[in-house]
Amino acid sequence: MHSWTQRLLAAATTAALLLAATCAAASALDAFHVPSVEAQAHVTKINQFRKQLNGNDKVTLTFNISAKLESLFTWNTKQVFVFVTAEYENSKNSLNQVSLWDRIIPDKEHANVQVEVKSKYPLIDQGTSLRGKKVQLVLHWHIMPNAGRMMRGKMPLSEFNLPDTYTS
Repeated sequence: MHSWTQRLLAAATTAALLLAATCAAASALDAFHVPSVEAQAHVTKINQFRKQLNGNDKVTLTFNISAKLESLFTWNTKQVFVFVTAEYENSKNSLNQVSLWDRIIPDKEHANVQVEVKSKYPLIDQGTSLRGKKVQLVLHWHIMPNAGRMMRGKMPLSEFNLPDTYTS
């Protein structure tokens, strides 16, 4: 006959194994989910383009973002972190990425984003290589699950050219 502590330990072990199996199944099911994100972004105004005192180029933008992110949510999604980056090339780096805007989407009801925003963070280049550059806006998302690994994705949105001269 087994003592009550041995029975309690056996029940706790069984419960832990069932919980681990449920978490593994949740992660496996999310791996097969393919979201279909629809998004657009357009720069409406270059507010400021100047050279800082330390010699770096600084740009602030106003842009429209329209995104339907409902397909990123499943039963296992806790929240989604979305952000827009400006990507460009220069002589020092083949890829420069600067975050311009971000938002945490807590649930599917808030996943339809339509805003006109002044860049939350300025586009600052280490040096003076932004004049006349082609810049691409890219939407990134990180899906944070209740259980399992975090999924990531991105989508190129639009391109624009910076002016050849400083504006202020």
